[in-house]
Amino acid sequence: MIEVEALTKRYGAFTAVSALSFCVRPGEVLGLVGPNGAGKTSTLRCMAGVIPMSSGEVRIAGASLDADPVAAKRALAFFPDEPRLFEYLTVRQHLAFVARIYGVGPYEDLARRLLEELELADKADVLPGELSRGMKQKLVIACGLLHSPKVMFFDEPLTGLDPLGIRRMKDSIIRRASEGASIVLSSHLLHLLEEVCTHVLILKKGVKVADGTLEEVAARFSNGEAGVGLEEVFIRATGGTEA
Repeated sequence: MIEVEALTKRYGAFTAVSALSFCVRPGEVLGLVGPNGAGKTSTLRCMAGVIPMSSGEVRIAGASLDADPVAAKRALAFFPDEPRLFEYLTVRQHLAFVARIYGVGPYEDLARRLLEELELADKADVLPGELSRGMKQKLVIACGLLHSPKVMFFDEPLTGLDPLGIRRMKDSIIRRASEGASIVLSSHLLHLLEEVCTHVLILKKGVKVADGTLEEVAARFSNGEAGVGLEEVFIRATGGTEA
């Protein structure tokens, strides 16, 4: 469960996110969308505890990010849009390091399955400098999934992936939601969100302009038309600004 209440993030006099509230229940995938500069990445970074909130509260699997940050962060995984890796650790050593940090017990079987799922098994002893952009992204995801998080935040997770990698990543996200994870997915690829998400939240200039199931949000902006897709909903909700 993800619970966000009145999350506000200011950078000096500029308010990037204003009094944002929503929740994501187990099994739900929330698509976080908005024009460039809408506050999506600031929202995710605040929710993950990467940067501090100016005000508000975030609870991750029942634990307050402010009052009990260790418990909250143990329950979540944050996948940023730019993979950050240790240049002198191999793929296998990255997983060993993460397992130690999170106190994961015997992890080797799970690590092997993750590497197979993400098509990295033959790269286990390779350094990041020898990996493509997409493979680096897959390694970050493997590391994030190693402690079996109940909550996941994805910021543009498909960057650098080939078409087969994109399909497998979609399947992976859907499967983990079906197993009870609460997931927030930020992406400019609106067709991806339509395939994967159960809910959508649209931001504009840091303010929520719509949220609900895909069907509820589509109905709100359809003007009675049938078959209105998320791209058209996005255009109408944000006044035609670019995703």
